[in-house]
Amino acid sequence: MLKNKYLYSVLAAIAMTGLAPVAMAQDAAANYPNRTIRYIVGYTPGGTSDMLARAVGQKLAAAWGQQVIVDNRPGAGTNIGTELGAKAPPDGYTLFMPTVANAINPTLYPKLNYDMLRDFAYVTNFAKVPGIVVVHPSLPAKNAKELIAIARANPNALRHGSTGVGSPHHLAGEIFKTMAGVKMVHVPYRGATPAIADIIAGHIEVYFGAMVSTLPHARSGRLRALGVTSLKRVDAAKDIATLDEQGLKGYETGSWFGMAVPTGTPQAIINKLHAESTRALQAPDLRDRMVAEGAEFVGDTPAQFTAFIRSEIEKWGRAVKASGAKVD
Repeated sequence: MLKNKYLYSVLAAIAMTGLAPVAMAQDAAANYPNRTIRYIVGYTPGGTSDMLARAVGQKLAAAWGQQVIVDNRPGAGTNIGTELGAKAPPDGYTLFMPTVANAINPTLYPKLNYDMLRDFAYVTNFAKVPGIVVVHPSLPAKNAKELIAIARANPNALRHGSTGVGSPHHLAGEIFKTMAGVKMVHVPYRGATPAIADIIAGHIEVYFGAMVSTLPHARSGRLRALGVTSLKRVDAAKDIATLDEQGLKGYETGSWFGMAVPTGTPQAIINKLHAESTRALQAPDLRDRMVAEGAEFVGDTPAQFTAFIRSEIEKWGRAVKASGAKVD
């Protein structure tokens, strides 16, 4: 009898030991959040990523009664902020905003101190923002097909600008050249402002850029828009056909912005973040502001966003290798 009692007590202790971490995780999720949340953004204040993080953070704070502080950590192509997010405690109190740069960097940089698939759990993709292809008005191309024809007839005669080597806009041009079977010379700039200034001045002929900074110049007539880089037309520019419509089937590039947490964050906390974040995306004030930038809202599941990240790393990896771009 005593042996049985001893055996039962040992088994109970073992069971409690195994259940303790589960119970603790459940308690943490039930009480989440009960203090300030930090949302790391790998860019300077003022851009789309910063705006989205602040807008969603404000909605979360209003719903939960806890502050959400945006922590801007720019530098090294977003790698500084990304590493900080990857190494944070997996308790739901540090969020990270993954963007298209995080799909490019694993191939662009020879060595990173984090792994996008190993070190993060993904909550949801907030929105996709397509790019746009424009040309200087002196180039006699009214659409993408005509641009391709000119480029094929004049290999390496056309120059296409971007916001820098390895940037999404640089690689959008590389994907375009690969799919179209053309050769153009890449001219990198230190950001959108000098690139747009040069194409308006006629120093380059083609530019792959962001809708929000480039579309106004096309509307004014200083540039000519040839196509958008999403798979379907955007509300902000319904008169501009997609590259997919114009024969480059499956062509899709652009930026995207979401939410991730360090791997090991309890699933119940991820579920809470997903539910409240996707609810925030339905707010009219947030939607109106993003639609003006050509955004397509997503709000997918953690599993769908994880699969998307994996496919993006593969797609942009191919583009980086084809371009020969490298960053030391």
